[in-house]
Amino acid sequence: VQLQASGGGLVQAGSSLRLSCTIPGGIFTDYAMGWFRQAPGKEREFVAVVSSSGSATYYTDSVKGRFTISRDNAKNTVYLQMNSLKPEDTAVYYCAASYYSDTFYYRTADFRAWGQGTQVTVSS
Repeated sequence: VQLQASGGGLVQAGSSLRLSCTIPGGIFTDYAMGWFRQAPGKEREFVAVVSSSGSATYYTDSVKGRFTISRDNAKNTVYLQMNSLKPEDTAVYYCAASYYSDTFYYRTADFRAWGQGTQVTVSS
């Protein structure tokens, strides 16, 4: 199973975007979901994770206060609301399913079902 992220685009610095990730058949409802990103020439990095229930979240420092991760298990969808975007946020964004239900694990090795990602480009 691969998860498909959508909602990326080309925006100016200071703008907002909302990314979505559909969970086919709700098969990962009992697991935490995460967003990662990969810029050209760089390794894939953790951005945010939300627990299986949606009650707990955790962010990398560079996006705290600007990005919000959430999930709607009734709609089998995970979201990443990105505000006050900066050029350094430019990357391909991926969603993935954790092997765990909580937010304590956020290495790439802790996640599975990677899809193709969606491109986010922020111009200055």
